[in-house]
Amino acid sequence: MVPNVNQNKFGKVLLAIARTSIADALQIDAAKAVTIDTTAQWLTKPGATFVTLTQQHQLRGCIGSIQARQSLLENVRGNAVAAALYDQRFSPVSARELVSINVEISLLSALQPLTFVNEKDALSQLRPGIDGVMLTWGAYRSTFLPQVWGSLPQPCEFLARLKVKAGLDAVFWDDAIRLSRYTVQKWRETDFVEERNDG
Repeated sequence: MVPNVNQNKFGKVLLAIARTSIADALQIDAAKAVTIDTTAQWLTKPGATFVTLTQQHQLRGCIGSIQARQSLLENVRGNAVAAALYDQRFSPVSARELVSINVEISLLSALQPLTFVNEKDALSQLRPGIDGVMLTWGAYRSTFLPQVWGSLPQPCEFLARLKVKAGLDAVFWDDAIRLSRYTVQKWRETDFVEERNDG
């Protein structure tokens, strides 16, 4: 995770990297004017992020990494471009609409495998509003960020929808199912806009 000093500064840098990367991919020359110090040591350390794009409060793209296998800088860059152009649920973001897109960065902690004896036991261990959850069963895999608790506040519904996202039936259960949880630090461009307006 990012050091605990000046969280807003780190968040602003990550958001700027994401937006600039998307703008560069869309060949928007104005992005070249944004100056970002990409040599900061914390950006070279491994990091796993999700980049979420919204437009008029609706999801417009979301791509991420569960495990830290790249530098934080490269991970944010890659996920930002993928969320904008390669999320198969949506058409690619166009250069014209980028101005109306809001960016959110979620920085993931390391995965923590859960140990449970059955589904009821697993549900009792989930922490609404705190845990991101990854489900795996054979080749099936899915994850929900902690933000999803906002629309699925009950653990039973959260897990059922997570199974559906993986391609399984909502009521499916097998003792071979594996669940891991993680937490996130997150930053949204809209938070900083509101911060400036309040000042």
